[in-house]
Amino acid sequence: MQLAQGLADLGAALPPGAEARLLRYLALLRKWNRVYNLTAIREQQRLVTHHILDSLAVLPHLLPGSIVDVGTGPGLPGVALAIARPGDPLTLLDSNHKKGAFLRQVVIECELRNAQVHIGRAEDWHPAESFTVAISRAFSDLPGFVEAAGHLAAPNGMLAAMKGVYPDEELALLPATVRVERVVRLEVPGLKADRHLVLMRRV
Repeated sequence: MQLAQGLADLGAALPPGAEARLLRYLALLRKWNRVYNLTAIREQQRLVTHHILDSLAVLPHLLPGSIVDVGTGPGLPGVALAIARPGDPLTLLDSNHKKGAFLRQVVIECELRNAQVHIGRAEDWHPAESFTVAISRAFSDLPGFVEAAGHLAAPNGMLAAMKGVYPDEELALLPATVRVERVVRLEVPGLKADRHLVLMRRV
């Protein structure tokens, strides 16, 4: 699936120049992937569906404001969100230094003026200001995400976890420090797989 068609099917209203930045990001991802093995996906079409469109599918469900992408890896969903929401500050958080080097290059080459990179473990990081949204895509199970990154979300903010199949067992194990606001089923163009977004708030 080509990116323009996928964005149209998704109904994503992106700012001018966003599509070019997304393609630049994919080009960088493919280039660096040869050395750093950032993602198991190699084909451009699957990079578009499984990474870009999958990341952008959460957009309508996130509060406006600052975002931290916990365990962002090669920048997913954070880079796509930073491109889609240039007015919202976004921090890409990962403990891997090689991925951090890649992310810093992405911030420069994709001209992400609203994005910054922090290399470190979520549980060890206590920034001066907490975030409106703390999101994760492949960081850990739900209890692990809440334990490691719950403090990064502002008291009135949101914890958002991207999941595949509906996570019944993980939901049952969540601590009393959070309440589940809703679980949204996501429809990702060209992706024939279950996708869900778990939205939680701190209690």
